[in-house]
Amino acid sequence: MQTKFIFVTGGVMSGLGKGVTTSSIAKLLQLSNQKVSCVKIDPYLNYDAGTMNPIAHGEVFVTEDGGECDMDIGNYERFLNQNIPKNHNITTAQVYSDVIESERKGEFLGACVQIIPHITDEIKNRIRKIASDEELDFLIVECGGTVGDIESLPFLEALRQMRVEDGPKNIIFVHVTLAPALDVVGEQKTKPTQHSVQELRRIGIQPDFLAVRCTQPLEEKTKKKIALFTNVTADDVLSCHDAKSIFEVPQILYDQGILDFIFTKFGKVGMVNTSANWDEWNKIAESMVSQKDQKIKIAMVGKYVTLADSYVSVNHALKHAGAKLGKSVQIDWIDSESIEDFNKLSKYDGILVPGGFGTRGSEGIIKTANYARENNIPYLGICFGFQLAAIAFGRSVLNLEDVDSTEIKPETKNPVVDLLPEQKEVADLGGSLRLGAHKIKVKPDTLADKIYDSDSIVKRHRHRYEINKKYVPEFEKKGMIFSAESDEGKRMEILEIPDHKFYLGVQFHPEFNSRPGFPEKAFVSFIEAASK
Repeated sequence: MQTKFIFVTGGVMSGLGKGVTTSSIAKLLQLSNQKVSCVKIDPYLNYDAGTMNPIAHGEVFVTEDGGECDMDIGNYERFLNQNIPKNHNITTAQVYSDVIESERKGEFLGACVQIIPHITDEIKNRIRKIASDEELDFLIVECGGTVGDIESLPFLEALRQMRVEDGPKNIIFVHVTLAPALDVVGEQKTKPTQHSVQELRRIGIQPDFLAVRCTQPLEEKTKKKIALFTNVTADDVLSCHDAKSIFEVPQILYDQGILDFIFTKFGKVGMVNTSANWDEWNKIAESMVSQKDQKIKIAMVGKYVTLADSYVSVNHALKHAGAKLGKSVQIDWIDSESIEDFNKLSKYDGILVPGGFGTRGSEGIIKTANYARENNIPYLGICFGFQLAAIAFGRSVLNLEDVDSTEIKPETKNPVVDLLPEQKEVADLGGSLRLGAHKIKVKPDTLADKIYDSDSIVKRHRHRYEINKKYVPEFEKKGMIFSAESDEGKRMEILEIPDHKFYLGVQFHPEFNSRPGFPEKAFVSFIEAASK
């Protein structure tokens, strides 16, 4: 049976929640026993998200197969509780690179290579190949950017062509817009949505549904007005109002009949409510907002705290763990570059240092790791937080001279953290890190063993530097042990201090494996320790 496609576009402004809308529609279809997946189109010219600043673009999400992807791929994984491959994140650079390579090989038989049909054909082929290879019932494709952006036009044209080629029985367009309510008036304004849909229709796309972001549920008169000016029925105007948690959005859309509408348009009448998974999902969604037990205060000390989306997976993982334990988790983001009074960290139940790169803010993280150790505050260090915790220990406990990472100080006398050997000849920064899932061996009778209850785990990585193995014996003599390793003992993966309340550092990124209802175990243990 032919895969059905749902294309999600956005208008008015960025950040309206296309990713959550896409994920929520996909979840509803999955709960209705459909085989479904999601694709994110990013029109920017970067080949992938790997070299982009998290403060400008948000978190770089790492897939199991080593892709450095847009953060919306993480949303899809958390909603669907399934791994999304890296080819599900399509960028302008990937498309153009393949077309230019084909042109250089002479595969276009002397044709003049153009945006239409060559670029649009490549876009369509990529989308259709994913649907075919994975034998999907539904593929939800989110087109990044805002309608009217120059860089989005080839992608929107490709989606328009697919509707013509596959027919309206196989493709639905959902357009995400905004209905602001100005404080001085109080009335929900429809003009931004009207103009956005006009722009979409101007390029040949008539939306089937409008997902309208608003603070309060859309009023019936607002729906009717939007419908009148956008050529849809009032029933097809969906209110996407504010919710306590993004995981409540599937229920909000379901209550407005979106599943009935989708199945009716696709000729799949009678396929709604075929799954017993609804109760389980509703329990998970409820657990994310209903913690009435103790509030756990976590200090997240990092380099990119001016944008919460820089650490969106870590934020989610902490919330997942809290929900599992029935605890409410409050996260305070603290800039590692500006922190001076470390005593203010004493008011927190736990300290977490997420990943990062470079020199800026590193001294603040080193002092934070040391403060947590000296004051017996639960500490979880991820990647950069793992490496700098080792440097802090080398300085304060081993009393080694000039301890540092060669990333921060290339000429340091004691490089406790050093460049991966295979990285020494690497010239290109993009896509060249140690990426994706790697098998890790856990040592018995350690905190890591207690957390994971297994002698072998698989976790995702994104790093260029590692613990210098020659220093490990000195560390372990002084009380910091390395309780997990990979690549036949070449790489240290987990550090811990056994006589500390909870002190754990991991070279990998456990946050990318955490899902609502299925929290990553290191985060659960960290929150559990912080609650005592």
